[in-house]
Amino acid sequence: MTYAVLTVLHIVVAVSVSGHVLLTKSDVRSAIGWIGLVWFSPIAGALIYMGFGINRVARRASRIDRRVTTLKAATGAAGPVPSHSRPAGCDLARVGTRVTGLSLATGNRITMLCGGDQAYPEMLKAIAGAQHSIALATYIFRPDRVGIAFVEALAAARARGVEVRVLVDAIGSGYFRFPIVQALRDADIPVARFMLDRRFWRMPFLNLRNHKKLLILDGATGFTGGLNLGIENTWAGRAKPSVDDTHFFVEGPVVAHMMDSFAEDWFSMDGETLTGNIWWPAIAPAGPMVARGMSSGPDEDVGKIESVFAAALEQARDRVRIVSPYFLPDERLKSAIAGAVLRGVTVEVLVPSNSDHTIMQWAMQAHLAFFPVDGMCVYATPAPFDHSKLVTVDGRWCAVGSANWDVRSLRLNFEFMLECYNADLVAGIDAHVDAKIGRSSRLTSSEFDRRSLATKLRDAGARLFLPYL
Repeated sequence: MTYAVLTVLHIVVAVSVSGHVLLTKSDVRSAIGWIGLVWFSPIAGALIYMGFGINRVARRASRIDRRVTTLKAATGAAGPVPSHSRPAGCDLARVGTRVTGLSLATGNRITMLCGGDQAYPEMLKAIAGAQHSIALATYIFRPDRVGIAFVEALAAARARGVEVRVLVDAIGSGYFRFPIVQALRDADIPVARFMLDRRFWRMPFLNLRNHKKLLILDGATGFTGGLNLGIENTWAGRAKPSVDDTHFFVEGPVVAHMMDSFAEDWFSMDGETLTGNIWWPAIAPAGPMVARGMSSGPDEDVGKIESVFAAALEQARDRVRIVSPYFLPDERLKSAIAGAVLRGVTVEVLVPSNSDHTIMQWAMQAHLAFFPVDGMCVYATPAPFDHSKLVTVDGRWCAVGSANWDVRSLRLNFEFMLECYNADLVAGIDAHVDAKIGRSSRLTSSEFDRRSLATKLRDAGARLFLPYL
């Protein structure tokens, strides 16, 4: 009797889960895999699907969307920043407008900063000079010498009457313990933790991460890029930094796109609507650059940065350069890269020789083996670990910010990138990439083939987790 009951229970559960899979999974291979798992792994398969397969990201994000709609209606500041022109001959600009819903912003200046030793002093100086408002969002905010310096600078700004808001990710900056949050609260600084939910069945620790790095001063200038806040990004008191990264100082109307991204996230976590000129001033032109902010996340913005990346690859005619600490693009970008290589475009990809996460290193080795690496130029950069996120195309377009070339960044994380159409900025980034290549070794298919069978199987097994890495 017990066996019969369990059999009936299994059939009912498997049929129910299969129906959910058929109605919600757009990828046929994924759907087949989940259905096979729930039928051939009684009960356990259904539990695994409930934990990892149901798109709680969209369900949770849909609630955020309704709050963000309220925010936009209340502020009127989240709409497109108008531009007077589109870069001549750049169909990519039109793609970006349709994908993001934002017009290009003219009159910007964007300056590259290399590592924490260049970026942190400039960021702290900007905080010290802020007169009205400071908005800071970061994934990692360490309670070390660097982190405390930022807390003290923010506290000093708060003491002189500046409105300050800080958003930290609940995984990147703690989850169980939040010493930096306590330090901020002790300084009377408003701070929110992004998607903090310790109920294990919600599994937020796997999804819905805010990976953005944004610092906006008086709503008019800002910083963005890949740099977290921590001493590992500096040379101070160390033989060398353990992390190499790039950050960017941004001036001009495109800062409103950065502020828009922060304000949406802040409202979704804290419920406060950031309004008024202290957050949304009229921004005067600061330079010749045409740029646009691109937000992506598991809500209405899902896949937006990925779509622009794919379009950039498809429209490239001469050279594409990609610097990413984690290179695990899905089939869409993989096909776009292969297509560019077939058209004769030089595709250069720079990845760290040793990742900061072992499973990522294994998965990347397996993934790269499926790319036309002999037709591409894949370089392994030496230590320190290169955390930069840089893309340039044909010497005229670049994208910089927080997004890695992996499924987690492009589909699950909340990310922010800037795209810019300016030959001078691209030339500066390309020179930076050239310096990296000069210190790197090129990877070939023979190196992947020389791995032992055990290593290949280990790496291939790690690659199976690609949707969550």
